[in-house]
Amino acid sequence: YLAAAGIGRIRIVDNDTVDETNLQRQVIHSNAEIGESKVDSAARRIQMLNPLVECEVHQTRMTTENALDLLNDVDVLIDGTDNLPTRYLIDDACAIANIPWVHASLFRYEGQVTVFNHENGPRYRDLHPDPPSPGTVLNCEEAGVIGALPGILGSIQAMEAIKILSGIGEPLSGRLMLIDTKTMETRHLTYEASTTRQEITELNRHNDYAESRCATDGGMPMNSMTVTELHDLMQQEEPPFLLDVRRAEEEDICSIPDTDLRVRHTDIQMHIDEIPSDRVVVVYCRSGIRSMTAIHALAASGRNPELLHNLAGGILAWSAEIDPTMPRY
Repeated sequence: YLAAAGIGRIRIVDNDTVDETNLQRQVIHSNAEIGESKVDSAARRIQMLNPLVECEVHQTRMTTENALDLLNDVDVLIDGTDNLPTRYLIDDACAIANIPWVHASLFRYEGQVTVFNHENGPRYRDLHPDPPSPGTVLNCEEAGVIGALPGILGSIQAMEAIKILSGIGEPLSGRLMLIDTKTMETRHLTYEASTTRQEITELNRHNDYAESRCATDGGMPMNSMTVTELHDLMQQEEPPFLLDVRRAEEEDICSIPDTDLRVRHTDIQMHIDEIPSDRVVVVYCRSGIRSMTAIHALAASGRNPELLHNLAGGILAWSAEIDPTMPRY
């Protein structure tokens, strides 16, 4: 919609490649682009729609090292991210560069849209001063989402960006638009800039807006293991104890070979005696969220946190990096 409206220059930032699982909601891509960088795929589709638009692509993640450079000469930023650390980074970078940004987020059938930092208006940190505990927020793959919902929210974001750029109408600054697509009801919540908010003059380069290790709700450091590391350990004489915390119907679809035990993450406490206390335990689920909850429960039961490892990316990562023949769901 931005290209069709005649926006002259669009800068696209994404380090990912097109995956089949993206296609039900990221309709700018198609089956023909699977495996291709998302920025190149998107730029080509934009050029097909409007060859007069200048597309500038950056196949990278936004970090503290490049955020301000990526915002150079930008008039408005549209947030298409799916993780909280990057949103806090965007908010701080836009505050420093004095750039408004249009935010949207969703959960299953519900979504929300607002505009931050518009003409010294409220910022993301005013609405969300502190990030929630790691593991308490699900991503699209874990929570599930109907593909039409991102389309609805993206269209609203495009309209807000056009309003900001053209100076027409009243942007959603200080107003959070909520939509429930099950009932198609919408409502607006108002919010204001915090009187105690600290001004941002530089980006925090010490933690890059993300911890290198995960933490559970209680603040306990959590070890993370990649699927490659697990695969290598499974070849050893004493492999780790492999715990699957998915539902039974998910196990019927696929499982990592040599899984020792499957217990739903909500039932960990009832099966605590079946899980060894003197071995390395690797916990996995579909994408790595429920397994974090399970590790928290194990640690709360007195298990040594140093022996507990969360499988990063879950069985989806195993399918992508170790066994491409494994079904994805």
